[in-house]
Amino acid sequence: MPTPVTLIPGDGIGPSIADATVRILDAAGCDIAWDRQVAGMAGVARWNDPIPDATLDSIKQTRVALKGPLETPVGEGFRSINVALRKTFDLYANVRPARTIVPGRFENIDITLVRENTEGLYIGVEHYVRIGDDPRAAAESVAIITRQGSERIVRYAFEYALAHGRKKVTLVHKANILKYSQGLFLDVGRMVAREYEGRILFEERIIDAMAMHLVMRPEQFDVVVTTNLFGDILSDEISGLVGGLGLAPG
Repeated sequence: MPTPVTLIPGDGIGPSIADATVRILDAAGCDIAWDRQVAGMAGVARWNDPIPDATLDSIKQTRVALKGPLETPVGEGFRSINVALRKTFDLYANVRPARTIVPGRFENIDITLVRENTEGLYIGVEHYVRIGDDPRAAAESVAIITRQGSERIVRYAFEYALAHGRKKVTLVHKANILKYSQGLFLDVGRMVAREYEGRILFEERIIDAMAMHLVMRPEQFDVVVTTNLFGDILSDEISGLVGGLGLAPG
């Protein structure tokens, strides 16, 4: 029987990317029954809803989804559909590998970034603050880090390292400044790391230093684990080391 998979072509160049991917999978002999659904601007155009119930129901049934890029309005409009999907299905681990395919500026890069995907600054707890007659005089965003969320993402990184024959996990943080939220993430990371002593090496890097070391000696890194915002930024930087966002998933 064919394997049912939800296909969300996406917006912009998304349908072209999705169609090319489907052709590749067909050529590889994958027996897949695609259930085409919409989200993002395509969902608004068809159902006046950026994330229609039919799309969510399909993913709940198939438990596998292939998704093209989805448009998110800047500064206004609906929130990111990617964030909504992560919250709906508790997709806490965003695993982003980057390997050197064609040698260029760097060689021998083989880094997997494990990004916590449901907490941190991207959790979306924010509001405006009225000052005098200005209702939007200031804006406040809250970064939420939990012990449970930190433990499961760090443990995921170590288990990934074991399962894939990796040697080292690097935890990236900013606990020197954000002593409570990032401090909790670092403390939990150290606790989990002790369980893997003798099997997986462990190191810590502050985010700004990590960004510098990635463009100086990226080959020294193996598996990297970090919080949501830092993971978003570093994953783009790492993909740039091997040719760009389009080449990394390829």
